[in-house]
Amino acid sequence: MSSKDNFQIQMKKKVEYIEQLLQEYLPKQQGYQSLIMEAMEYSLMAGGKRLRPMLMMETYQLFDGSCKAIRPFMAAIEMIHTYSLVHDDLPAMDNDEYRRGRKTTHIVYGEDMGILAGDALLNYAFETAFKAFVMDSKDSLLIGRALSVLGEKAGIHGMIGGQVIDVKETGHAVSKEILDTIYVLKTSALIEASMMIGAIFGGASEEEVKKVEKIARYVGIAFQIQDDILDVTSTEEVLGKPIYSDEKNEKTTYVTLMGVEGAKKVVEEYSAKAIDLLHQLSGKNEYLEQLLIQLIHRDR
Repeated sequence: MSSKDNFQIQMKKKVEYIEQLLQEYLPKQQGYQSLIMEAMEYSLMAGGKRLRPMLMMETYQLFDGSCKAIRPFMAAIEMIHTYSLVHDDLPAMDNDEYRRGRKTTHIVYGEDMGILAGDALLNYAFETAFKAFVMDSKDSLLIGRALSVLGEKAGIHGMIGGQVIDVKETGHAVSKEILDTIYVLKTSALIEASMMIGAIFGGASEEEVKKVEKIARYVGIAFQIQDDILDVTSTEEVLGKPIYSDEKNEKTTYVTLMGVEGAKKVVEEYSAKAIDLLHQLSGKNEYLEQLLIQLIHRDR
């Protein structure tokens, strides 16, 4: 069996584990408001690579972690990521009808429920993360640090902040400096949160957590630039969502700034930086290294 086949088998098992974890933490569909729980499940269980909880788990294992509190945080990070996609697809934002090969939440449940489903997933993510205190109360300091990272990276100094700049600048050309800021906040922030929380629960030192944050930032930027490339080189069938959406929404990307080949070169540079830093950490996780390379150079 080739190393690539072995990696894919491992990934499939890890995705299945995460899917079971998400089902475990989803709220039961009950009460007069049960429609919102149904919409939450539709959104959260729509498939996908589950990269953020996987990165959290693999970074945790890189440092030989043993704190059980990581489980609700793995579910929480995916809920936050999913809410951002639900809102991103809304008519007021990207106005997309398909995500991961099926109709988006607002198309199925209406725009009003699309907004509320996103709101509910964000709020429930923190409800879920707080359950960590019950699971492992002796590690309350680590849980507090993890919550601080989660809140900051998901908020106005992270993903939401990046989305604000992205929306504000859509429709006209922006500089590379502004584009980099959007990518760091909108895309990298949740990847940073995932890996940093994994490192925190794994028992990493403050210096190691900062190094992990930098690795995740490089990965996040490369990931988004690769997304720019795929938007013009892939197909709707492969991606599971419309292509040329950046052109439709008049967005500046690395492709519009420096062309496909130039953008590919930048992806390689950030990829090399990330892997070099990963090798500087004391722990070793071959799957994590393969995962970072795979997601940076993905074709979908």
